[in-house]
Amino acid sequence: MMELNSKTFEEVINDDRLVVVDFYADWCGPCRYLSPVLEKLEREYEGKVRFYKVNVDRNPELANYFGITSIPAVLMFKKGKLVNGFIGALPESNVREEIEKALRA
Repeated sequence: MMELNSKTFEEVINDDRLVVVDFYADWCGPCRYLSPVLEKLEREYEGKVRFYKVNVDRNPELANYFGITSIPAVLMFKKGKLVNGFIGALPESNVREEIEKALRA
């Protein structure tokens, strides 16, 4: 997954496809659990969904802008509009459900 910062963030969330953004930190245990789940789903949804990550320690302005107070936090955008999201290290089946909901939004 490509890492975003405040300069690249705006460019990618306006995509016509669903954009999934994982707000994480290197020291976060639940983030380390969720990362391989998202990487697997990135391969599964190739061409339909784009996956990115934002390190909250290196990009606090983005975390603050979206009100991220707990990580991992995953936000989903369509054409720049927030359509879904969740907080915490959900199991793969639940993450897939959230992505499917966002695709229908």
